[in-house]
Amino acid sequence: MIASALAAPLAHAFPDRPLRWIVAYPAGGGSDALARLFAQAMQGPLGQTIIVDNRPGAGATIGALAAARAAPDGHTLFSGDSGSMVNNIALFRSLAYDPAADFRGIGLFADFPLVVAVPAASRFRTIGEYFAAARAAPGTIACGTPGVGSPHHMALERMMRDAGISLINVPYRGGAPGVNDLIAGTLESMMVDVASAGGAIRGGRVRALAATSPERWVTPPEVPTLRESGLPGYRAPAWQGLVCPRATPDAIVERLWQALAGVLADQAIRQRLVEIGVAPLSQGPAEFDAMMQADRAFWVPFIRERGITLES
Repeated sequence: MIASALAAPLAHAFPDRPLRWIVAYPAGGGSDALARLFAQAMQGPLGQTIIVDNRPGAGATIGALAAARAAPDGHTLFSGDSGSMVNNIALFRSLAYDPAADFRGIGLFADFPLVVAVPAASRFRTIGEYFAAARAAPGTIACGTPGVGSPHHMALERMMRDAGISLINVPYRGGAPGVNDLIAGTLESMMVDVASAGGAIRGGRVRALAATSPERWVTPPEVPTLRESGLPGYRAPAWQGLVCPRATPDAIVERLWQALAGVLADQAIRQRLVEIGVAPLSQGPAEFDAMMQADRAFWVPFIRERGITLES
């Protein structure tokens, strides 16, 4: 009863000053662009400025730790993703923050669809041909990713396990350099997000063989999914959502979610996300927390079984 009585005035008073939205990646990248898009749109409903604070480095742990240590009053937000909220638990032997204990979800807002892509002149016309060649000559086909430990790397590892193939992972520093090598024909294949490779795919300079998403997506719609291509249980998320310190009161989390949900319902915003190669999602606090818990249950042991680490 006391908690309920306190929640209403607390939510009514919030926010009483500008908010800080921490992004664990550099300015100018995809995560930064999403945060700035949503932050600008949420300022009106919340009645306060939202300042994007880029804290890149160390596999997103610098930004995540800064957010975890912030006061749980709703004035510090964090772009949590499948890396910082799930994969890092297994990628680091000693993590300075605890994704489950230190954070709670506000709302899931985006997924980055991934595709297995090859040069336009590649010998592979279908994902079936790609798999067949990989099975015939294990460990001879190179497949790039935007870095060790990235969601793209996790997607590649699961594809290899589910398909029973062995590929050579070629880690790049981001998606753009790998896409450039695909276009030049010096990289045989790549697990890449549509946001990075969409233009090259639509322009015919790169060919997408299969998508990691559960269902076909609008960009490009003709590309089959891995589930359609012989891997029925395949799932490799590359999501982003808004999180905050775990002790943030329910009433404030609900206020933030309502502001975010209103933005996600805006068709202009949703269309803009699709244009840049991002699939808009919309899950509230309870659903988002449950999804993160389910992802941790699968991916943490999976990463450890595969022996993937970001520490030497």
